[in-house]
Amino acid sequence: MPKEYRTISDIAGPLMLVEQVAGVKYNELVEIELADGSTRRGQVLEVSGDTALVQVFEGTSGVNLETAKIRFLGRTLELGVSLDILGRVFDGLGRPRDDGPRIIPEARRDINGYPINPTARDYPSEFIQTGISAIDGLNTMVRGQKLPVFSASGLPHARLAAQIARQAKVLGTDTKFAVVFAAMGITFEEADFFVSDFERTGAIERAVLFMNLADDPAIERIATPRMALTAAEYLAYDKDMHVLVILTDMTNYAEALREISAARKEVPGRRGYPGYLYTDLASIYERAGRMRDAKGSVTQVPILTMPEDDKTHPIPDLTGYITEGQIILSRDLHRMGIYPPIDVLPSLSRLKDKGIGEGKTREDHADTMNQLYAAYARGKEAKELAAILGEAALSETDKIFSNFADEFENRYLRQGEEEDRSITETLDLGWELLSMLPRIELKRIRDEYLDKYLPPQREE
Repeated sequence: MPKEYRTISDIAGPLMLVEQVAGVKYNELVEIELADGSTRRGQVLEVSGDTALVQVFEGTSGVNLETAKIRFLGRTLELGVSLDILGRVFDGLGRPRDDGPRIIPEARRDINGYPINPTARDYPSEFIQTGISAIDGLNTMVRGQKLPVFSASGLPHARLAAQIARQAKVLGTDTKFAVVFAAMGITFEEADFFVSDFERTGAIERAVLFMNLADDPAIERIATPRMALTAAEYLAYDKDMHVLVILTDMTNYAEALREISAARKEVPGRRGYPGYLYTDLASIYERAGRMRDAKGSVTQVPILTMPEDDKTHPIPDLTGYITEGQIILSRDLHRMGIYPPIDVLPSLSRLKDKGIGEGKTREDHADTMNQLYAAYARGKEAKELAAILGEAALSETDKIFSNFADEFENRYLRQGEEEDRSITETLDLGWELLSMLPRIELKRIRDEYLDKYLPPQREE
């Protein structure tokens, strides 16, 4: 039976100080009963001697110090899981928000998870097809990887996230594929867009959605990605599924962390974020991976908007250290009307070499990827030179590369929101574009692949 206290001594914003407590633990759940009989939930943020600092999920407005009762429940925040969570929409604390019935759990899991033994991890090595050429062809995602998307305010990262969630699949396997989608600090319109899109396309049947809105409490925003990852780990390691976890927007998550840190009067770190921001982000990102003895896996695509388009801001900076690459969206490409506006030159998937090649995608994938990068980079240089010195300063070869860059952006990068390209279509499109260039310039591709795949009518 949880012990009941009436010793609330102070309230500041969402925080509540409770004195003369015994046996209270960090992260423990609490229940606050008000004079009118209503209850609110909270979580222990700090324990010092016989004093506990509690963060109240629903806020502290209307709480009377004299009459409120507080109970420490002796357990941390948990998520009830079963296969019935598929096809459902929950709020940031795992409560149904789709007017469906409550989940009858098969098990209850601590949302903070359990560390994976490093020796039990298996190396990510299987290709995940997103249907988006700029990712599949040039920044390949691998099962068990964590590959973030760095976006900025006003760019279509929400549409891209929905498209990846709809189209992602692991090729050549009969293991079931599921998507866990967590949205933090989004507006009602954005939440409605995601839910409607999942329902319209039928993707909701294999998905679990956790929605935390902008007007929901900050402490709930801290719990949302952990709720999602707990659901993902259950589906992956208990039910042998390949699970793709999409987390958007990690910037809103970090802002909530900063808000709570400020309320606790902690010494701020860089840009006012707490000094433990790196550790906290790592506790989320490192829950991706594959296990040696498990069929299932957890792959992560965290999405974050870079404040002021700044890659050196603490959130993208620290995310880049922890994760295995980044997909960067470009404001310039977006202005040109190109969707998805993925800037492939600064983007990187550190594990792409592990998921491509014969038996995974196709034998020519690595060579064509390197050649497309090199040709596009040279074409961009030629365009910059022409902008400064004029077209007349370009050699004939430079003009060909400049035209190649335009065609690459308009045909390879640009694709429809509903367009799901197979990896074969992406590779063939790459060869079609490379056939614009003189064969002598295709120095990064082996002759055997040039003979086999290069369209003959464009050879020089």
